[in-house]
Amino acid sequence: MTIRKRLLLWDYTNTRDCPGAIDAINFNNGPFSAVSNWNAWYPQELKNRLPFRPMVRTPAQLGGDEWSWLANNAFSYDVIHFFNEPERQAGVSPQMAADKWRSQMVGVLRKQKGKKLVSPSVASDEQGRKWLREFMGKIGGDRPDYLGVHYYGTDVGAAKKYLTDMHNEFKLPIIVSEIACIDRDGGKVQRWTVEMANWMDQQDWIKEYGVFGCMRQVADGFVSPAAQLMDGKGKFTGLMNKLNTEQPMK
Repeated sequence: MTIRKRLLLWDYTNTRDCPGAIDAINFNNGPFSAVSNWNAWYPQELKNRLPFRPMVRTPAQLGGDEWSWLANNAFSYDVIHFFNEPERQAGVSPQMAADKWRSQMVGVLRKQKGKKLVSPSVASDEQGRKWLREFMGKIGGDRPDYLGVHYYGTDVGAAKKYLTDMHNEFKLPIIVSEIACIDRDGGKVQRWTVEMANWMDQQDWIKEYGVFGCMRQVADGFVSPAAQLMDGKGKFTGLMNKLNTEQPMK
């Protein structure tokens, strides 16, 4: 039986420029379990073929149309992510985030709407972990359903240790909302991704993991062009085809 844990990270530029590319996903019996786009709006090309995981990426999504869509169930969802690398966002302190978490994420989305909540996903450095520890210390009993985690690196052992350490410290199941190898060598990227995906598939405390990045253009100078899951024409790369069809990956 196929283990379905892979989170498709579907960039907003795909919705804008190449929405039909999503039709190549193996929706029926493949390893993808859900879709996220770092936003609080639904990508219409998904057509309800997999569960959607919206995100309150910044404080801006806690008001206006986006908050209204989330609070009023403008589209179907059962799990929602909160704040993307907040320690790198201006003005987003652990206290501010905790206040918004308790009043809106817990007060409205969990208690009134029955949604499951993913913690803020911080970067895998000491600044991120410090921010997360402070946040978790300020929310009392209103703990997340899942711990959101990011990881970028080149060492498989270090990646496994980081994820395991985060699980052990916070005692929560994990959604790895972004993960990728940043080596510039394509062969090394593939071997890293295959080993990590197969390992994450076997950890019962990892609910989902999203391999970055399925978009036509490389996001920035930090991520590796060799890890792209989509080419410049909107076609899936070889690595993406493996993620889409192989479980376990070979």
